[in-house]
Amino acid sequence: MTLLEILARGSGAVAAYAAVGVILMIVGFYVIDWATPGKLSEVIRSERNPNATLLATSAMAAIGLIVAASIWSSGGRLTEGLAGTAVFGLVGIVVQTVAMLIFDRVVGISVRELVKEPDLQPGARLLAVTHVAIGLITAVAVI
Repeated sequence: MTLLEILARGSGAVAAYAAVGVILMIVGFYVIDWATPGKLSEVIRSERNPNATLLATSAMAAIGLIVAASIWSSGGRLTEGLAGTAVFGLVGIVVQTVAMLIFDRVVGISVRELVKEPDLQPGARLLAVTHVAIGLITAVAVI
């Protein structure tokens, strides 16, 4: 294989993984949006709510961890790697959302109330760390 062929093949793999990653990030954002009151992008953009922003960004970071781990674990097998990335990414999104809803019920940290607060709240910090931790746990499980 020539250097040009290696670079072309590698570039195609990077583009494919990036596409799957971006799709998972978009899906993850809309699932988190569905699980929180109001239109999340509007709450972030117009109301500039720090709690909603922190919850959304931590969810995106967690999905990024899962996608990166899925790519790492693919071992250069593009088809299996892309399928694994998609499946494990979707599982991570579901687990994150369920964890957020469980915290809302069991721990009594209401996401609905958090996104109404104009100032950053301790509960938002806890949920954000929970998002990242679940993403990390899922990522390590993938590896």
